[in-house]
Amino acid sequence: MFNKTNTWSRRGFITAIAGTGTAMALNPLPSWAFGGIDPKVAAIVAATIGVDTHNHIDVPLDKAEIPGPNIDLAGEMKQSGFSAICMTFALDYQQLSKPGEAYERFLNGLASMDQQLANNGMKRSLNLADLQAAHNNKQPTVIQSVEGGHFLEGQIDRLAVAYARGLRHLGLLHDSDASVPLGDVYTNPPRWGGLTAFGAEVIRECNKLGILVDLTHCDTATVAAALKLSTKPVMFSHTGLDTQLGHNTNMANMMKPRLIGKTEAKLLADEGAIIGVWTHLADSALDYAQNIRALVDVVGVDQVCIGTDTKLTGSYRSPKDKGGFGGPPPGGGQGRRIGDRTNQTWEGQQVGFFYAVVDALLKTGFTADEITKIGGGNFCRVFGAATNG
Repeated sequence: MFNKTNTWSRRGFITAIAGTGTAMALNPLPSWAFGGIDPKVAAIVAATIGVDTHNHIDVPLDKAEIPGPNIDLAGEMKQSGFSAICMTFALDYQQLSKPGEAYERFLNGLASMDQQLANNGMKRSLNLADLQAAHNNKQPTVIQSVEGGHFLEGQIDRLAVAYARGLRHLGLLHDSDASVPLGDVYTNPPRWGGLTAFGAEVIRECNKLGILVDLTHCDTATVAAALKLSTKPVMFSHTGLDTQLGHNTNMANMMKPRLIGKTEAKLLADEGAIIGVWTHLADSALDYAQNIRALVDVVGVDQVCIGTDTKLTGSYRSPKDKGGFGGPPPGGGQGRRIGDRTNQTWEGQQVGFFYAVVDALLKTGFTADEITKIGGGNFCRVFGAATNG
């Protein structure tokens, strides 16, 4: 079990990396931070290693389509105000039916992302020092993530391959079971009694290598077992409190199985896990800030982070597949839809995502220091501990 008390000091860590006065001295505001943005908001954004802990970047998973249309990831990140995103993709949007298929998709996705990062002059951050350096140099960066352990197909040695390719954030489960299951998915009927033996092996190997484990999509039994097992801090990157259902009844009914209750939130927080609040069920930045406030009131400001579950760049759909990723016409594209794209999360949004959220958090009563924690400091603390393999 991870012992949060003996492993790190929240107060010392936040003071070291995110004190607004020191950070401002080291990181004067970039020129693009001005232009209709409140200077106080801009100052907080500049002083914070802002991290979106769950952002989908769609790329081809078919070798013949690598690397897909060029994407302006660096431009979108600078507009957003984030220093980093956990750049994720999933392998089970399309049915996995053949042995080795998930692993092939995984490697193809990484190859696509390699090229897109090179095109944008960006690199993956492999540890906390990389994140800090990128922020100090005002260079957008990403933390490589994948949503679901489908690519493992029961072969634990593939984690070392993934680590060598830059993976530092693993979503243990996604919507469908892997060919060798790792645990029970929270939106599916329980089948495995929680965390499986292979799921436990994966967590132990992630702890050993230095890969942050994400328990989103895990049911309560799987979460409880994972928390007891892990020797490093874990996270729940994108969800919301089940008391915050918004104003759209249809959306609330669809998302409610993916929300967590106060009891589970406290269980996670008590074991040192951080919880990311997504943008679903929030019709405005102020609604989103209030959803963050509701979770902070339950678990405390040190255990909450931002995990939008949006896309900074456009959706991609394979020319061969009519369903694809649900994006624009075949061949990919940069189409924008309110609520889907990070920098256009809400109708009438005039500034990048993190700027809008910082402004809303201030209006909701959060202090600059609290915003620095929620905006990225809490994630940095857990990421640093988890990746110290």
